[in-house]
Amino acid sequence: MVLLARHCLRAESQAIRAALRTPATVPATGTPYPWRVRSPTLPIADLLPSIRASLAAHPRLVLEAPPGAGKTTQVPPALLDAPWLGGRRIVMLEPRRVAARAAAGFMAQQRGEAVGDTVGYRIRFERKVSAHTRIEVVTEGILTRMLQDDPMLEGIGALLFDEFHERHLAADLGLALALDVQASLRADLRIVLMSATLDGARLAQFLDAPRLSSAGRSFPVAVAHFPARRDEALQHQVRRAVAHALAAHPGDVLVFLPGQREIARTQALLESQAAAAGAAQSQARQGGRAPASAQAPPSAPLPPDAGRIEVLALHGELPVERQAYVLQPAADGRRRVILATNVAESSVTLPGVRVVVDSGLAREPRFDPNSGFSRLEVVAIAQASAEQRAGRAGRLAAGWAYRLWPPSQRLEPQRRAEITQVDLSGLALELAAWGTAELRFVEPPPPGALAAGRDLLRQLGALDGEAPTPLGRRMLALGTHPRIAALLLAPRTDAARALACDLAALLEARDPLRGGSHGDALATRWQALAAFRAGRVDADASRAALAALDTAAGQWRRRLRLDAPPPRAAAPHQLGDLLLHAFPDRIGYRHADDPTRYQLANGRMARLFDDSALRGEPWLVASELRFEARDALVLRAAPLDETQLRRAFPQRFSEADHVRWDPQRRALVAQRERRYERIVLDARPAGRVDPAQAAQALVEAVRTLGLEALPWSESLQQWRARVASLRHWLPEQASALPDLTDAALLAGLDSWLRPAFAGKTRLDALTQDEFADALHGLLDWTGRQRLEQAAPARILVPSGLQRRIDYALEPDGTPRSPVLAVKLQELFGLAETPRIADGRVPLTLHLLSPAGRPLQVTQDLRGFWERTWPEVRKEMKGRYPRHPWPEDPWNAPATHRAKPRGH
Repeated sequence: MVLLARHCLRAESQAIRAALRTPATVPATGTPYPWRVRSPTLPIADLLPSIRASLAAHPRLVLEAPPGAGKTTQVPPALLDAPWLGGRRIVMLEPRRVAARAAAGFMAQQRGEAVGDTVGYRIRFERKVSAHTRIEVVTEGILTRMLQDDPMLEGIGALLFDEFHERHLAADLGLALALDVQASLRADLRIVLMSATLDGARLAQFLDAPRLSSAGRSFPVAVAHFPARRDEALQHQVRRAVAHALAAHPGDVLVFLPGQREIARTQALLESQAAAAGAAQSQARQGGRAPASAQAPPSAPLPPDAGRIEVLALHGELPVERQAYVLQPAADGRRRVILATNVAESSVTLPGVRVVVDSGLAREPRFDPNSGFSRLEVVAIAQASAEQRAGRAGRLAAGWAYRLWPPSQRLEPQRRAEITQVDLSGLALELAAWGTAELRFVEPPPPGALAAGRDLLRQLGALDGEAPTPLGRRMLALGTHPRIAALLLAPRTDAARALACDLAALLEARDPLRGGSHGDALATRWQALAAFRAGRVDADASRAALAALDTAAGQWRRRLRLDAPPPRAAAPHQLGDLLLHAFPDRIGYRHADDPTRYQLANGRMARLFDDSALRGEPWLVASELRFEARDALVLRAAPLDETQLRRAFPQRFSEADHVRWDPQRRALVAQRERRYERIVLDARPAGRVDPAQAAQALVEAVRTLGLEALPWSESLQQWRARVASLRHWLPEQASALPDLTDAALLAGLDSWLRPAFAGKTRLDALTQDEFADALHGLLDWTGRQRLEQAAPARILVPSGLQRRIDYALEPDGTPRSPVLAVKLQELFGLAETPRIADGRVPLTLHLLSPAGRPLQVTQDLRGFWERTWPEVRKEMKGRYPRHPWPEDPWNAPATHRAKPRGH
């Protein structure tokens, strides 16, 4: 019902997206390529009839096929004429833009058509589709927008998820939404998961779907490890491995590197080496000697024909024509060294590759609390990725793979799902727009991360309760991180929008200034971009990074249908006036006594570098922080104008009485405060302390000072240890007993401790009895009875007296063995060690002399009587003659008294 209601209310969202949509760039349909690529015979061909038959009988399918089997380019065309498709479209999700373009181009060439005719693609900022398109290859964010725009998926008969093993967040969300559509609205929709290394059995069980596996067409690959030398940079290790591969093996070399930065460094090194080798070879042919600057280095030199070797880069940011060039065989037969990110792991074919050099590294998204975004970090790849990379060397003939990590290093078996390790604010907004979070995820989103994402959305104005606001729906339409979307949608003038596009590009990209020693001012980065546009590039700036920033900002201007040119000048506070919409929780106000410290809107304190250009600014907004134990460190920030802040968020300014804990006076202080969120702008003494505020302030004091600030008694510490021990000893009954760990007690202070502070204004006004009553209140009557029965404070011994049991916990919270310290004579006649916790836990007996000194520590009372008692009796009888020392302790009467005089 929720999905049906959403379908009926879709008009506004569609109108918003239509206004933001980039115009299609499709060649005139019906314009075929001047050639038609004959469909190759690939291993998947034998499985295509089974795939068609399975989808005719069942709406879901899990398809496993190794690299090179042809699943990406052969399965979609094979389904076009399926009766169940009924002439509708097939949408294939491809995680990477390079692979999406390549797959669409290859399928179009197979048909002798242009991309955009029967086969097209849609990726961020680029579309090649037409009214005739029936196979549409899309990247992950595009699929989510399609599902949100039209849950009925009108005109679409099948969704294919390629390379699902990469477990990107957008793919997991897209699958969850598609399953909801299939269950609620479109039982005829087909869903296919495809990959080379996915956990097929688990996914088939999750989907209740058939599972088909294709044979691969690969040749054996010899794997060897090529470890680094001491203190060797990655690019130099790669150079050695490439030199060895070119000298020892035929064919092209594919090198896997984590990202563009490493590719650029390695490419520069290899090209300089190749040029030097070429110069040396030319000189040798002429009978002369190459100059020293052109000589190849003696250690691991490139082969003599290195001058004819072409070194190429392959990553997602390359221009389309460069990507296409790399994916084609060398026209002049030259050998190639292709330096690629993990885009080359799957879905693209690199002809001629016979050797793989694998760094074992990749850049994958991880949530970065410093920036508030998910950032790409260099991490070790999974074993499945290592095997897939090595397999690229065996596509044409026997190949070789060199791994640049030691054989002793162990890799995780599979790649971890992004949903478990990235920021989930975008996912939270998607789920709010969908109308329910009760979706079937392969890996459910972590509740804590999802709750944090919703909190941020409320601060950005994107959520009202659990529902998206009109602003939230506009943010969703932009298909970017909610912080970036809030920044882009905030300005009211074209000039400000253009500046916001620049800031969005800066926030999403790496620092364009080299060395990381250029201060914390975001304005410095923007000024470098403005200078680049004017034809100037400072020596400490990266021209390539600035060019990428300029391109990204231009794409955002086109996305917003903005005709205004990029700004030539902007005051630093103008950047902050825009950034405050993206980082309302990181707005800071200068400390009254320290111009380098700022109180943040989220309640934390932050500090500037000592030489910061922002020092002394009244207000700032931090786009990047390093969270530390005391104060966060501001890494990137811009000043802002308080007038603009009041205009943007007037409702966040307030004036009211507040009660706070003064740690110096160890008492409460009542003040009349003007605030922005949790920033105190000014304060003056207030009148009488409000009792409710006082109780809450005392609770916050305990939260700050810790539980040791409370009046613990020895008996209360024992009670707490008894409850904790019983939870451990009887785990099946733990749910009926409260969690009394420090973390649990601190988390629940508002519910169990605050009532005890009623009417109090000082911590030391809370008595031990009042505190004990509050803590005992966590255990209900049934629990108290169970505690007394299974973990009693005292136990009856044969002498007829009650003796205390001592309970204690280890530092990690696990219970120590409970101790019963008792005079030895009080246990006469007792054969077995007493037990508690339903007989599961023996007491540790400290058997005492008449003077109360330990004679024996044991958990085996029977063994003590049988083996040790005669020796103890002999030694103690002369020392304590007025106490009984019978030969037969089994039948002697227990006593706590000495013998009467004269006996």
